[in-house]
Amino acid sequence: MANRKASSGEPLRVCFVCMGNICRSPMAEAVMYDLVREAGLAASIEVDSAGTSGWHIGKSPDTRALEAAKKQGVYMAHRGRQFTRGDFDKFDVIAVMDIDNRTELLGMAPNADEASKVRLLRTFDPDAQSAIEIADPYYGTASDFERALDEITSSCTGLLASLRVEYLQDH
Repeated sequence: MANRKASSGEPLRVCFVCMGNICRSPMAEAVMYDLVREAGLAASIEVDSAGTSGWHIGKSPDTRALEAAKKQGVYMAHRGRQFTRGDFDKFDVIAVMDIDNRTELLGMAPNADEASKVRLLRTFDPDAQSAIEIADPYYGTASDFERALDEITSSCTGLLASLRVEYLQDH
């Protein structure tokens, strides 16, 4: 991750991306929003989320995602949207949930600099060992959503620590 926002005074913008933008990425957006606020960095880091597909544009998160988040005290107020090529200009870090999401976005990236913004979120999870993906819980059970949220929370905690080092050395 490049250190281009640290001295600009502009907030760092992070976008979380999954396939439909109704399960994993809105959970990640909500978790990261809470972590950023708790760290006193709301003026320094902005978060959003999107999906690679347009299937759920304008829809609320999956009820199972909402329930898993509620159990952990995470509030999700999101409407699904599709990631666009223009989002590469808007965001500094694009954290994807799985290899398919990464492949899709790398294919959309207008150049190598923009492609370098795309990172697998799970690689920031210190407990992930060799796992690099957060599995899509959509066809699973409530426990699959809870596991995904746990992985997302650990990954977002690691991502925030990395952002502080790479972009926000004075925070």
